[in-house]
Formats: sequence, C-alpha cells, structure tokens
Amino acid sequence: MTAEPLVRIRALSKEYRRGDETVPVLAGLDLEIARGDYVALMGPSGSGKSTLLNLIGGLDRPTSGSIEVDGRRIDRLSSNELAGWRARSVGFVFQQYNLLPVLTAEQNVELPLLLTDLARAERLRRARAALQLVGLGDRTRHRPRELSGGQEQRVGIARAIVTDPLLLLCDEPTGDLDRRSGDAVLDLFDALNREAGKTIVMVTHDPHAAERARRLVHLEKGVLIGETA
Repeated sequence: MTAEPLVRIRALSKEYRRGDETVPVLAGLDLEIARGDYVALMGPSGSGKSTLLNLIGGLDRPTSGSIEVDGRRIDRLSSNELAGWRARSVGFVFQQYNLLPVLTAEQNVELPLLLTDLARAERLRRARAALQLVGLGDRTRHRPRELSGGQEQRVGIARAIVTDPLLLLCDEPTGDLDRRSGDAVLDLFDALNREAGKTIVMVTHDPHAAERARRLVHLEKGVLIGETA
C-alpha cells in the first residue's frame, strides 16, 4: 500500500496584480512530495520556483487550487491558523541568513521557540542541541559578525530545525557561499534528510547543488515541465 504524500498540490495557480495588469506566476500545477523526500526546484528566473516554495510554506496564498500538507488543507486556514501552523511545521532557510546581529548564535536559534510555551531552560537546551547538530556547538556565544558566511548559514539551518518541523524549505541556501562552504551546507542537508528523515524542498540555480537532491523538478513559466529522480 502506497503511503500518502506529505505534500499534495492540485491545480495550483497564483496570480499577482500589478496596477491594472494580472501577472500569472503558476498555472494549474500538480505536484506530490513524499515524506522524507529531498526535492530540488530549478528553472529560469521568473519561473515561479520561489513562489511555489512560499505557497508550500504558508507565506502566501494561492489564487486557486489546493495545497495539502500532512493531510491538512493549508490553503483553507485563517491567517492566525496559518501562522500557528507555519511556526510548528515549517523551517525556512534563506539565501540571506537573516540573523539578528545583536544576538548570539544561541539566541538567534532560540527565536522560533519564543512562540512556544517552553520554559527558557528548555528553549536554550534545544537551541544548543541544534547548534551542536550543525557543527557549531563551540560557537553558541558568537554573534553573526564573528562568524564566516558558511557558519552564519549553519546557524540559520539550526534555527530552521530547532522546532523539529515537518518541512525544511530552502531558497537558494548556497547562493551567497563559496563552493567549499556551500558543499558543507549541502552535506548537512544530506545528513538531515538521510539520518534525521527531514523532508527538504530546495530552490536553486546551481546544478551542483541540485544534483545532491533525490528528485529534480523543473519549472518554466509557472508550469511543471519535467522531473528526474
């Protein structure tokens, strides 16, 4: 018996308004992502990759169609319900690390846990465990300016996984890194996927990064044009 996919997308369309003009971004897209999968989304600029990632993560809403994650129609949730679901279920990793410069690595990783009912001691324990997992157990008290770009991105990954999310969504996570630092981040994604069972969806322009994924999905002008495993 085939397991239900973690993410099921049906007839998904997204349009934006630009003055009096309607700009289509995604057009009737169907996609399924299995639990524990590692998917790379590729395509030219403007193909809808980041828009699709934002829709899966509940940062935006579709114009039409459905998005189901772990059996729940997130496109039907209210704004408050969606915010709560997103905080519990999704970890985001961005090209820009988005770390707060006045906070230590530990405090940056702790931030998502401030939305929970956890006591401070437990929040700090989990933040330190996440930093240990990404190889920065000795950098907990360092601020972003005291870290390399690769280390900053690993702090961002620790922040993304500290809530133990269902999905890890990554938008050009190696785009600002040199090859060595980028490879270290991709090695970490491999470990999170294969050893921790994390479901990862990654937008990238880099074929070197994309080939590390288990599946490669190509988008062009908002349409799924093919995929390889």
